[in-house]
Amino acid sequence: MKSDTYQVIARRWRPKQFSELIGQDHVVRTLGNAIELGRIAHAYLFVGPRGTGKTTSARLFAKSLNWEDGPSLEVPDDSEIGQAIMEGRCLDVIEIDGASNNSVEQVRDLRDECQYAPSQCRFKIYVIDEVHMLSQQAFNALLKTLEEPPPHVKFVFATTESHKVLPTIVSRCQRFEFRSISAPLIVQKLSEICVAEGIEVEEEALSAIARMAMGGMRDAQSILDQLISFCGKTIKQGDVLEVYGLAASEKIAQLEQAVLSGSYEQILQITDEFSHDGLDFYRALLDLSEKFRASLVDYLNSPQQSVAPEQIARILDELREGEALVRSGLSEKANFEVTLFRAVEAGKTRSIDHVIRRISQVIPKDSKKKTNLNYPSNVLNTRVLSSDKTEDLKKEPLPANVREYTTVSSDSETRIDLEPNQYSEQLSATSLTDSIKTEDVQFIVPSNTEPPLRVTDPEKILDRIQSLPVEVREVIDEKFRGEYFAIERIDRNILI
Repeated sequence: MKSDTYQVIARRWRPKQFSELIGQDHVVRTLGNAIELGRIAHAYLFVGPRGTGKTTSARLFAKSLNWEDGPSLEVPDDSEIGQAIMEGRCLDVIEIDGASNNSVEQVRDLRDECQYAPSQCRFKIYVIDEVHMLSQQAFNALLKTLEEPPPHVKFVFATTESHKVLPTIVSRCQRFEFRSISAPLIVQKLSEICVAEGIEVEEEALSAIARMAMGGMRDAQSILDQLISFCGKTIKQGDVLEVYGLAASEKIAQLEQAVLSGSYEQILQITDEFSHDGLDFYRALLDLSEKFRASLVDYLNSPQQSVAPEQIARILDELREGEALVRSGLSEKANFEVTLFRAVEAGKTRSIDHVIRRISQVIPKDSKKKTNLNYPSNVLNTRVLSSDKTEDLKKEPLPANVREYTTVSSDSETRIDLEPNQYSEQLSATSLTDSIKTEDVQFIVPSNTEPPLRVTDPEKILDRIQSLPVEVREVIDEKFRGEYFAIERIDRNILI
C-alpha cells in the first residue's frame, strides 16, 4: 500500500512558487514584471534543456494569472484554483503533449475549443509540451489563432529543440531561454532535499550526481531517488560511481597528467582499469574534457604556467572530435585509447609563436634585434611586411652578421634574425624541427656554400623566384599573397 502512494522526489519537490525555481532568475523577473505592469502576452515559448523547469514554469505562470485575487507572481498555498492547476485538475488550464497530439485534426479541435470562455478561471491557458513535434500542417492550422487569439486565451509552448519550431510560430511568441542549472546550485538543492528526507550523503557523492545530471534538476533528483533505493539512508561517492559506472575524480586527474606527459603506458593501464571495472568510457571522456577545461582556466589565470595554454586547447580539440567516435564506435575502449593517443600527439605540437617565445628567452634583453612573435612556422629567418612598408624595409640597414629571407604580405609583420655564432647551440635547426610537428609546414633550405647574395633587380628577382623551392613559392604566393622585392641567399651554416 505504501508503494502505491509513493511519489518520486522529482514530483514531491517540484517548485510550487516562482521563488522555489532554481537557476532561472531571468525568467522569474521578466514574468513577474509582465504581471505587475499588466503586459501579459498572448503566447510564450519556453526553450531549454530537459529538466530545467519549462513545464513547471508554465504551470506556475498559469496559477499566477488565474488565482482568485490575481494576477500575482506569488500565490498563497491555500488557493483552491492554484492547487487545482498544480495538480492538473483545472479545466481551464489544458496541458497537451505535442508528441502524441500532433495531427492537424487535433489542432483544429483545439482551435475550435478555445473560442469558448473559461468555466472557472480568468484565462483559458493551453500548455503544449514538446511543441516541436507538431507536424507542419498542425503548425499552419495554429497560425491564425496564435496570432489573434480570443482575449481570454493564452498559449505557453515548451520545447527542447527550438530549431524545429517554425519561424512563423516563434515570431508570434515571446521567447524565454531556460539555462542549464549550474552544478553548485544542483548540489545545494540536493543537500536541502537530503536534510528534509533524513538522508546522510557525502559532498563528493552530490558533486558526482550533479556532474551526471548535466544541468538538469529533474535528472539530478531522479538519480538521487535511485541511489536512496540502492543505498538506503547513507550515500557515499563510491556508491554513485558503482551504480552509474563513473570514474573517480582521482583517476581522471591521473589520466590528465598521463596525457600531458605523453605516458602511453599509464594511459593503457588506466584504460584497462576502466574496462575491468565496467566504467562508461564516453562519460570518462566527458569528465576528462571538463578536467582539461578547468586546468586551462587555471593556467590562463596563473602567472607561472607549467603547461602552455595552447597545448591544452589542442588536446581539448582532439577530445571533442573523439566524442562521436567513442559514443558510436564498435569498440568503446579502442576508440577511447585512440582518442587519448591523438590528444597526446596534439599536445606535443607547438605553434611557431611558442617556438619563437622559446627562442626569445635565450636572447639577451639588451639585444637590438627586433622580433615579432605572430607568424606561422613555415619558413625560418622570415620577414613579412605590408606593402606600404616596403620602402621602409629597403632603408633599414641589415647587420653584417645577419642573414634573412624576405617577402611581402599585406597581413602582418614578422622578422626573426639569427646570428651565426653567439646562439648557434640554442638555435640549432634540429631543436626547432623537434618543436614543430608534421602539421606545421617545414621547408628544407638547400645548403649553399656561395657567399651571401642580395638581389634587388626586378628581372633577376624573377629568375631567382623560379629557383626557390616549390613549397616556398606556394606558401608565399597562395597563402600569404606575397610580393617579392628582394631575394637573399640563406647561408645554411648560420642555421646550424
